Amino acid sequence: MEGNVCAPRPGSPEDAASGPRTEVSAPRGVRAEGKKRSGSPLRAPTASTFTSRGPLRRAPPRTLRPRPPRSSGQPRAAPGSPGRLLPAAAGVGRGAGGAGRGLGSRAAGAQGGAGPSPQPRPRGRGLPAPRPPPPTLRFLFARRRGGRHCAPRLEPAAARRGGRRDASAAMAPVLSKDAADIESILALNPRTQTHAMLRSTSAKKVDKRHWKRNSDKNCSKCEKLENNFDDIKHTTLGERGALREAMRCLKCADAPCQKSCPTNLDIKSFITSIANKNYYGAAKMIFSDNPLGLTCGMVCPTSDLCVGGCNLYATEEGPINIGGLQQFATEVFKAMNITQIRNPSLPPPEKMPEAYSAKIALFGAGPASISCASFLARLGYSDITIFEKQEYVGGLSISEIPQFRLPYDAVNFEIELMKDLGVKIICGKSLSVNEITLSTLKEEGYKAAFIGIGLPDPNKNSIFKDLTQNHGFYTSKDFLPLVAKSSKAGMCACHSPLPSIRGVVIVLGAGDTAFDCATSALCCGARRVFIVFRKGFVNIRAVPEEVELAKEKKCEFLPFLSPRKVELKGGRIVAVQFVRTEQDEAGNWHEHEDETVRLKADVVISAFGSVLSDPTVKEALSPLKFNRWNLPEVDPETMQTSEPWVFAGGDIVGVANTTVESVNDGKQASWYIHKYIQSQYGASVCAKPELPLFYTPIDLVDISVEMAGLKFLNPFGLASATPATSASMIRRAFEAGWGFALTKTFSLDKDIVTNVSPRIIRGTTSGPMYGPGQSSFLNIELISEKTAAYWCQSVTELKADFPGNIVIASIMCSYSKNDWMELSKMAEASGADALELNLSCPHGMGERGMGLACGQDPELVRNICRWVRQAVQIPFFAKLTPNVTDIVSIARAAKEGGADGVTATNTVSGLMGLKADGTPWPAVGIEKRTTYGGVSGTAIRPIALRAVTSIARALPGFPILATGGIDSAESGLQFLHSGASVLQVCSAVQNQDFTVIQDYCTGLKALLYLKSIEELRDWDGQSPATVSHQKGKPVPRIAELMGKKLPSFGPYLEQRKEIIAENKIRQKEQNAGFPPLERKHFIPKKPIPTIKDVIGKALQYLGAFGELSNLEQVVAMIDEEMCINCGKCYMTCNDSGYQAIQFDPETHLPTVTDSCTGCTLCLSVCPIIDCIKMVSRTTPYEPKRGLPLAVNDLMSGEKGEGIAPELSQVPAT
Repeated sequence: MEGNVCAPRPGSPEDAASGPRTEVSAPRGVRAEGKKRSGSPLRAPTASTFTSRGPLRRAPPRTLRPRPPRSSGQPRAAPGSPGRLLPAAAGVGRGAGGAGRGLGSRAAGAQGGAGPSPQPRPRGRGLPAPRPPPPTLRFLFARRRGGRHCAPRLEPAAARRGGRRDASAAMAPVLSKDAADIESILALNPRTQTHAMLRSTSAKKVDKRHWKRNSDKNCSKCEKLENNFDDIKHTTLGERGALREAMRCLKCADAPCQKSCPTNLDIKSFITSIANKNYYGAAKMIFSDNPLGLTCGMVCPTSDLCVGGCNLYATEEGPINIGGLQQFATEVFKAMNITQIRNPSLPPPEKMPEAYSAKIALFGAGPASISCASFLARLGYSDITIFEKQEYVGGLSISEIPQFRLPYDAVNFEIELMKDLGVKIICGKSLSVNEITLSTLKEEGYKAAFIGIGLPDPNKNSIFKDLTQNHGFYTSKDFLPLVAKSSKAGMCACHSPLPSIRGVVIVLGAGDTAFDCATSALCCGARRVFIVFRKGFVNIRAVPEEVELAKEKKCEFLPFLSPRKVELKGGRIVAVQFVRTEQDEAGNWHEHEDETVRLKADVVISAFGSVLSDPTVKEALSPLKFNRWNLPEVDPETMQTSEPWVFAGGDIVGVANTTVESVNDGKQASWYIHKYIQSQYGASVCAKPELPLFYTPIDLVDISVEMAGLKFLNPFGLASATPATSASMIRRAFEAGWGFALTKTFSLDKDIVTNVSPRIIRGTTSGPMYGPGQSSFLNIELISEKTAAYWCQSVTELKADFPGNIVIASIMCSYSKNDWMELSKMAEASGADALELNLSCPHGMGERGMGLACGQDPELVRNICRWVRQAVQIPFFAKLTPNVTDIVSIARAAKEGGADGVTATNTVSGLMGLKADGTPWPAVGIEKRTTYGGVSGTAIRPIALRAVTSIARALPGFPILATGGIDSAESGLQFLHSGASVLQVCSAVQNQDFTVIQDYCTGLKALLYLKSIEELRDWDGQSPATVSHQKGKPVPRIAELMGKKLPSFGPYLEQRKEIIAENKIRQKEQNAGFPPLERKHFIPKKPIPTIKDVIGKALQYLGAFGELSNLEQVVAMIDEEMCINCGKCYMTCNDSGYQAIQFDPETHLPTVTDSCTGCTLCLSVCPIIDCIKMVSRTTPYEPKRGLPLAVNDLMSGEKGEGIAPELSQVPAT
């Protein structure tokens, strides 16, 4: 071991002769006793050559200074002597006394012992004593001895405090093992299972109760809900839930869900918009067909309507939550505070034909009348008046649907949208012989009337005819309005107290209203609620959503009972007697008087439906004819009554049973009122009903753009790919609204191709997700199989029929000047607006000397562009490949060759996947062979964005047609910000169909418009700022109410419920009234940006890594109220980060520690949007280097004294 002096093993002759030794093992490259060491001990870890302050300057090389030998009689250094540079011992576990083989055996201690330090005793072959290092730092070099490796280590003086070190202090810290504090953090980190787990059943029952999030099935007591009118709908969604659900939707052809919707909503389209984060586009689609889209999203019995027809019912995961998606999109639009406007294509009101100033009256401000008035106003009618009996508007939506299902502000929002179009509402005026009748309307010059008053009177059983609220008896018509007035802010100016409901409540009925009464009774303080009905469970008329809510709130169900007698005591109800009912085989119902049931009760609520029984109303409707149900006779197709100028809809017609059906009645009536009025003025309307869409100022935003002298109607076009397989497909795309299209790439006839199959497959980048929404595709399809003549003639036809749309001919040739000039002239002669030179097809064509073979060499690209520039006068663009090292050099060559711009980028060459048997997919022929194909879709968007930004930065102002993962207005805006001028789309159409263009255009208009509204500056595009929520519903901040944080499961969930219940009661006692609701109108305070304004906006933020500041650091902050305690942040921080998150074993609440470096992995894997946010670090960031930088210099073998530096010279760790 020449040049590397090591301690002999304990028990060896040398050891016995010389006793314990103090030895030095020098690092590699350090000379000891004038000889270079021949051994190769472990190389010490080296520090980065960069620090937060810039490049690290290494100290000059140093060598170890040998110490003089000591005699055999000289004692070892005693504890308490100055710390010294010491060797690693030949074993592990050797302590201060020197017993055993231990890493870290030392014969030095801290300074300050009594008397002079003893001199080391001489040894057989010693070294001169080295200079002692500072007492605050000790270092042991790595060494190799007998196959064992000893790691370098630091030992602070604190470990030697007291003059003598114990064994644990003497042990060297192992850098490759977690420290004790990190081990405690890792306590709950997953570990691979090596054995079966064992825990008793009784213990598991305790565990289950602790972690339970749903209701305990053994718990029968009702939850305290007094004065709690918070949203209880299961369908409510936040942004995260809405996006996941929308992505799951199949967006079916001829969608059955739309056929099952009474108002004919284009459900496929609005869910597509939600999936693309175009919430305005979704709301526009909804309100276009349903002016009460928010109300219906909240209360629609979707399980019996649209959801009932969902094709995903045939799959394991089940149907889409359509109502929740509808509610989410319309609520986001509501938060935008943007007004409705008239159809922009209509002339100003003063220039409309006379018929549109005809006076129209509507009775009742409920869903049917609001719908009818909205559509009439959209058609252009300017004199529309609604007469409402009550002092509030909204009908049953306001008065009889509880706040926890339909809040007042939702209905008021839709009423305000209607009023934006000029509809007038007069409250306190009813349809009655004492006020307004059809006859008086006629006399006042009204040309048409709509009756939408509903059924205002309760259907009361005769046994309750003499009972009042003082006895404890309510009808639904009495009870629900009382509850609404006290819980719906804005319904009335004053604050009405909740009905005082205590004890046991019996609700009679099995419809939606009965179940609303039951849950509302709990909110009024009822201890127990029984829902009693005449028939069985299978005959419950209420929708499943309502029944499930009542069941969840612990209401009890009693079927097959019919009330017979009410018992009173002291003027109050004390019990109700019932008889049993039964259905015979013929379907007839019988009541058995000999089978009775007596139920004690304090309050009875009758919900047996509604009727029209007020004679003054009937008389006011004269001369209308009535049917056998005592309702007006109405044509169900036109909603016209026996009087041609009078129409009716909603409950009063007897056909509609739900809010959404009433809305459709009003919608249906509006068209035929329009048709009737026009006929009275000698005008006609089209045979097929065509009602206007919903419009706002967003729809007026101009998204046209100019590039290379060409005017594009909008920046979205079809790429030269599968959506442009034929000219007829391009025609349909233009009809749908696409701004431009490229033909499928075509060649001269001598280069014609024939494709193989299969050739286009789904990507594996989405994991096991099947159906639409694929993040990538791979294709081995070649260019068009159609001839150049076909495409040239098609271009001529398309330009003739769509002069405003841009048609770009995509062409390809081999590296032949004659071929390029011939084909480009042919394409120009066809009338194409521009050419695209396909120099980038990544498969197949390159083997023929075309496509990629021409596009990877700047010289070839430059020459081809020069040839085409000589041949044509129209603009042309070179389509670039991403399969190069430097795409900018290719773009620069195209520009130098005379190209007017470039397309960036084509598909990325790849192999999508192999099956378990090793065969590829796609596999062609019986030999199952394949080739590398082109990967497209959102998976390559990062590559395309890099390409576009790189070109835009290098060649400012050079036109770029972007392609590669554009699947929404939001992603399209990213490319515009990156420097592109127009956007080519392919994979998104493969995922869906041509109609996505409507979503793209409305989405881009909305994104531009919202940039001009100061009040929405904290929104991210169309995504509002996230409030603390669980299951999409706002949650109170418990920490502010009680001073500590609680998760939402097990005993903590029960505590939360109790705290919320107590807080609700306090609010009830303190609440003296509601502040009036004021609708906000957000108006642009700065110019709405154009497409030109946003092109290249992001380039200012891009640069080299060295330009980034390492002084402005961030750390993670977790919102415990939103946290669902999954621990994903904790796990990724442990196994991929810095072990900076603690995870409480009881509450599973994560806590970020001071070790957080702001890497943002936790935020990236968190399943809840904005549950984790990155906030500015308030303290300086000091990286943990592992070993001090100066020690790394020493260990790297540099010449010098070999003395550890003073602690003041070592950067803090």
